[in-house]
Amino acid sequence: MRTFLSAVLIVLVALLVPASAVAYWADHELGSADRYTAAMSPLASDPAVQNLVVTQAGRALSGQIDAGPFQGGVDTLLGEALQSFVGTPAYRTAWDAANRAAHGAFLQALTTGDGNAVSIDLAPVIARVKGDLVENGVPFADRIPETRLSVKVMEYDNLGALRKGFRMLQIAGVWLPVLTVVLAAAAIAVAVRRRLAVLATGLGLAAGAVLLWAALVLCRRLTLDDLPADIDRAAAEAVYDALTAFLRTTTWVVLAVGLAAALAAWLMGRLRRTP
Repeated sequence: MRTFLSAVLIVLVALLVPASAVAYWADHELGSADRYTAAMSPLASDPAVQNLVVTQAGRALSGQIDAGPFQGGVDTLLGEALQSFVGTPAYRTAWDAANRAAHGAFLQALTTGDGNAVSIDLAPVIARVKGDLVENGVPFADRIPETRLSVKVMEYDNLGALRKGFRMLQIAGVWLPVLTVVLAAAAIAVAVRRRLAVLATGLGLAAGAVLLWAALVLCRRLTLDDLPADIDRAAAEAVYDALTAFLRTTTWVVLAVGLAAALAAWLMGRLRRTP
């Protein structure tokens, strides 16, 4: 009976590993403005995202300026200014500010049902570009009014099920990971042969990490395949990967811990048999 109970607990641990990781991620990573901004910050240097920002901001700014016969030259200057700006520290600062502002709307879309997209407000970026253009004496730059522009980088047709699941994961928060650790310890404590239980628990953790990795791959494919045609796929891929970076890191950490525990238990058994 003790062996059977230990086996059941180990199976539960394997199944709870991906759920625990996602619960912690939803509550402490996506739920925190600081961590959300930190996760999105590297995208400031991503070529696909930079290209999206340059294209969308260029269109918005060009539409605000009526330069008559000089429109072509002004558009070229705007494009060059934007392309140059996205490689500066000022752009990265504006990018972080835009994502911090977008965090509230992102959480609202996942919790209240208001909205169905992940959008980035480029107003801080456009304001900095306008200031640089005016400072450099670019003609007609002072005519650019305050411009509000939100760029969608991910959109869903139906967020109902995702919202419910996200809310449940937030409630689970830290408790589900703690429960997983407690069950792993219990699986070893109740076992008749504890060394084998440690080995099996380690393999169970590794199996849970593999399940988490498979879920990430599947969700990535389903999410990106379901994107509307007007969403830039390369930028959406970069955003998805940035938001799930914590889960990918967790996958490798849990896999390493599980395999290390299993290997240690196996080596102890070999050493005991050695005369």
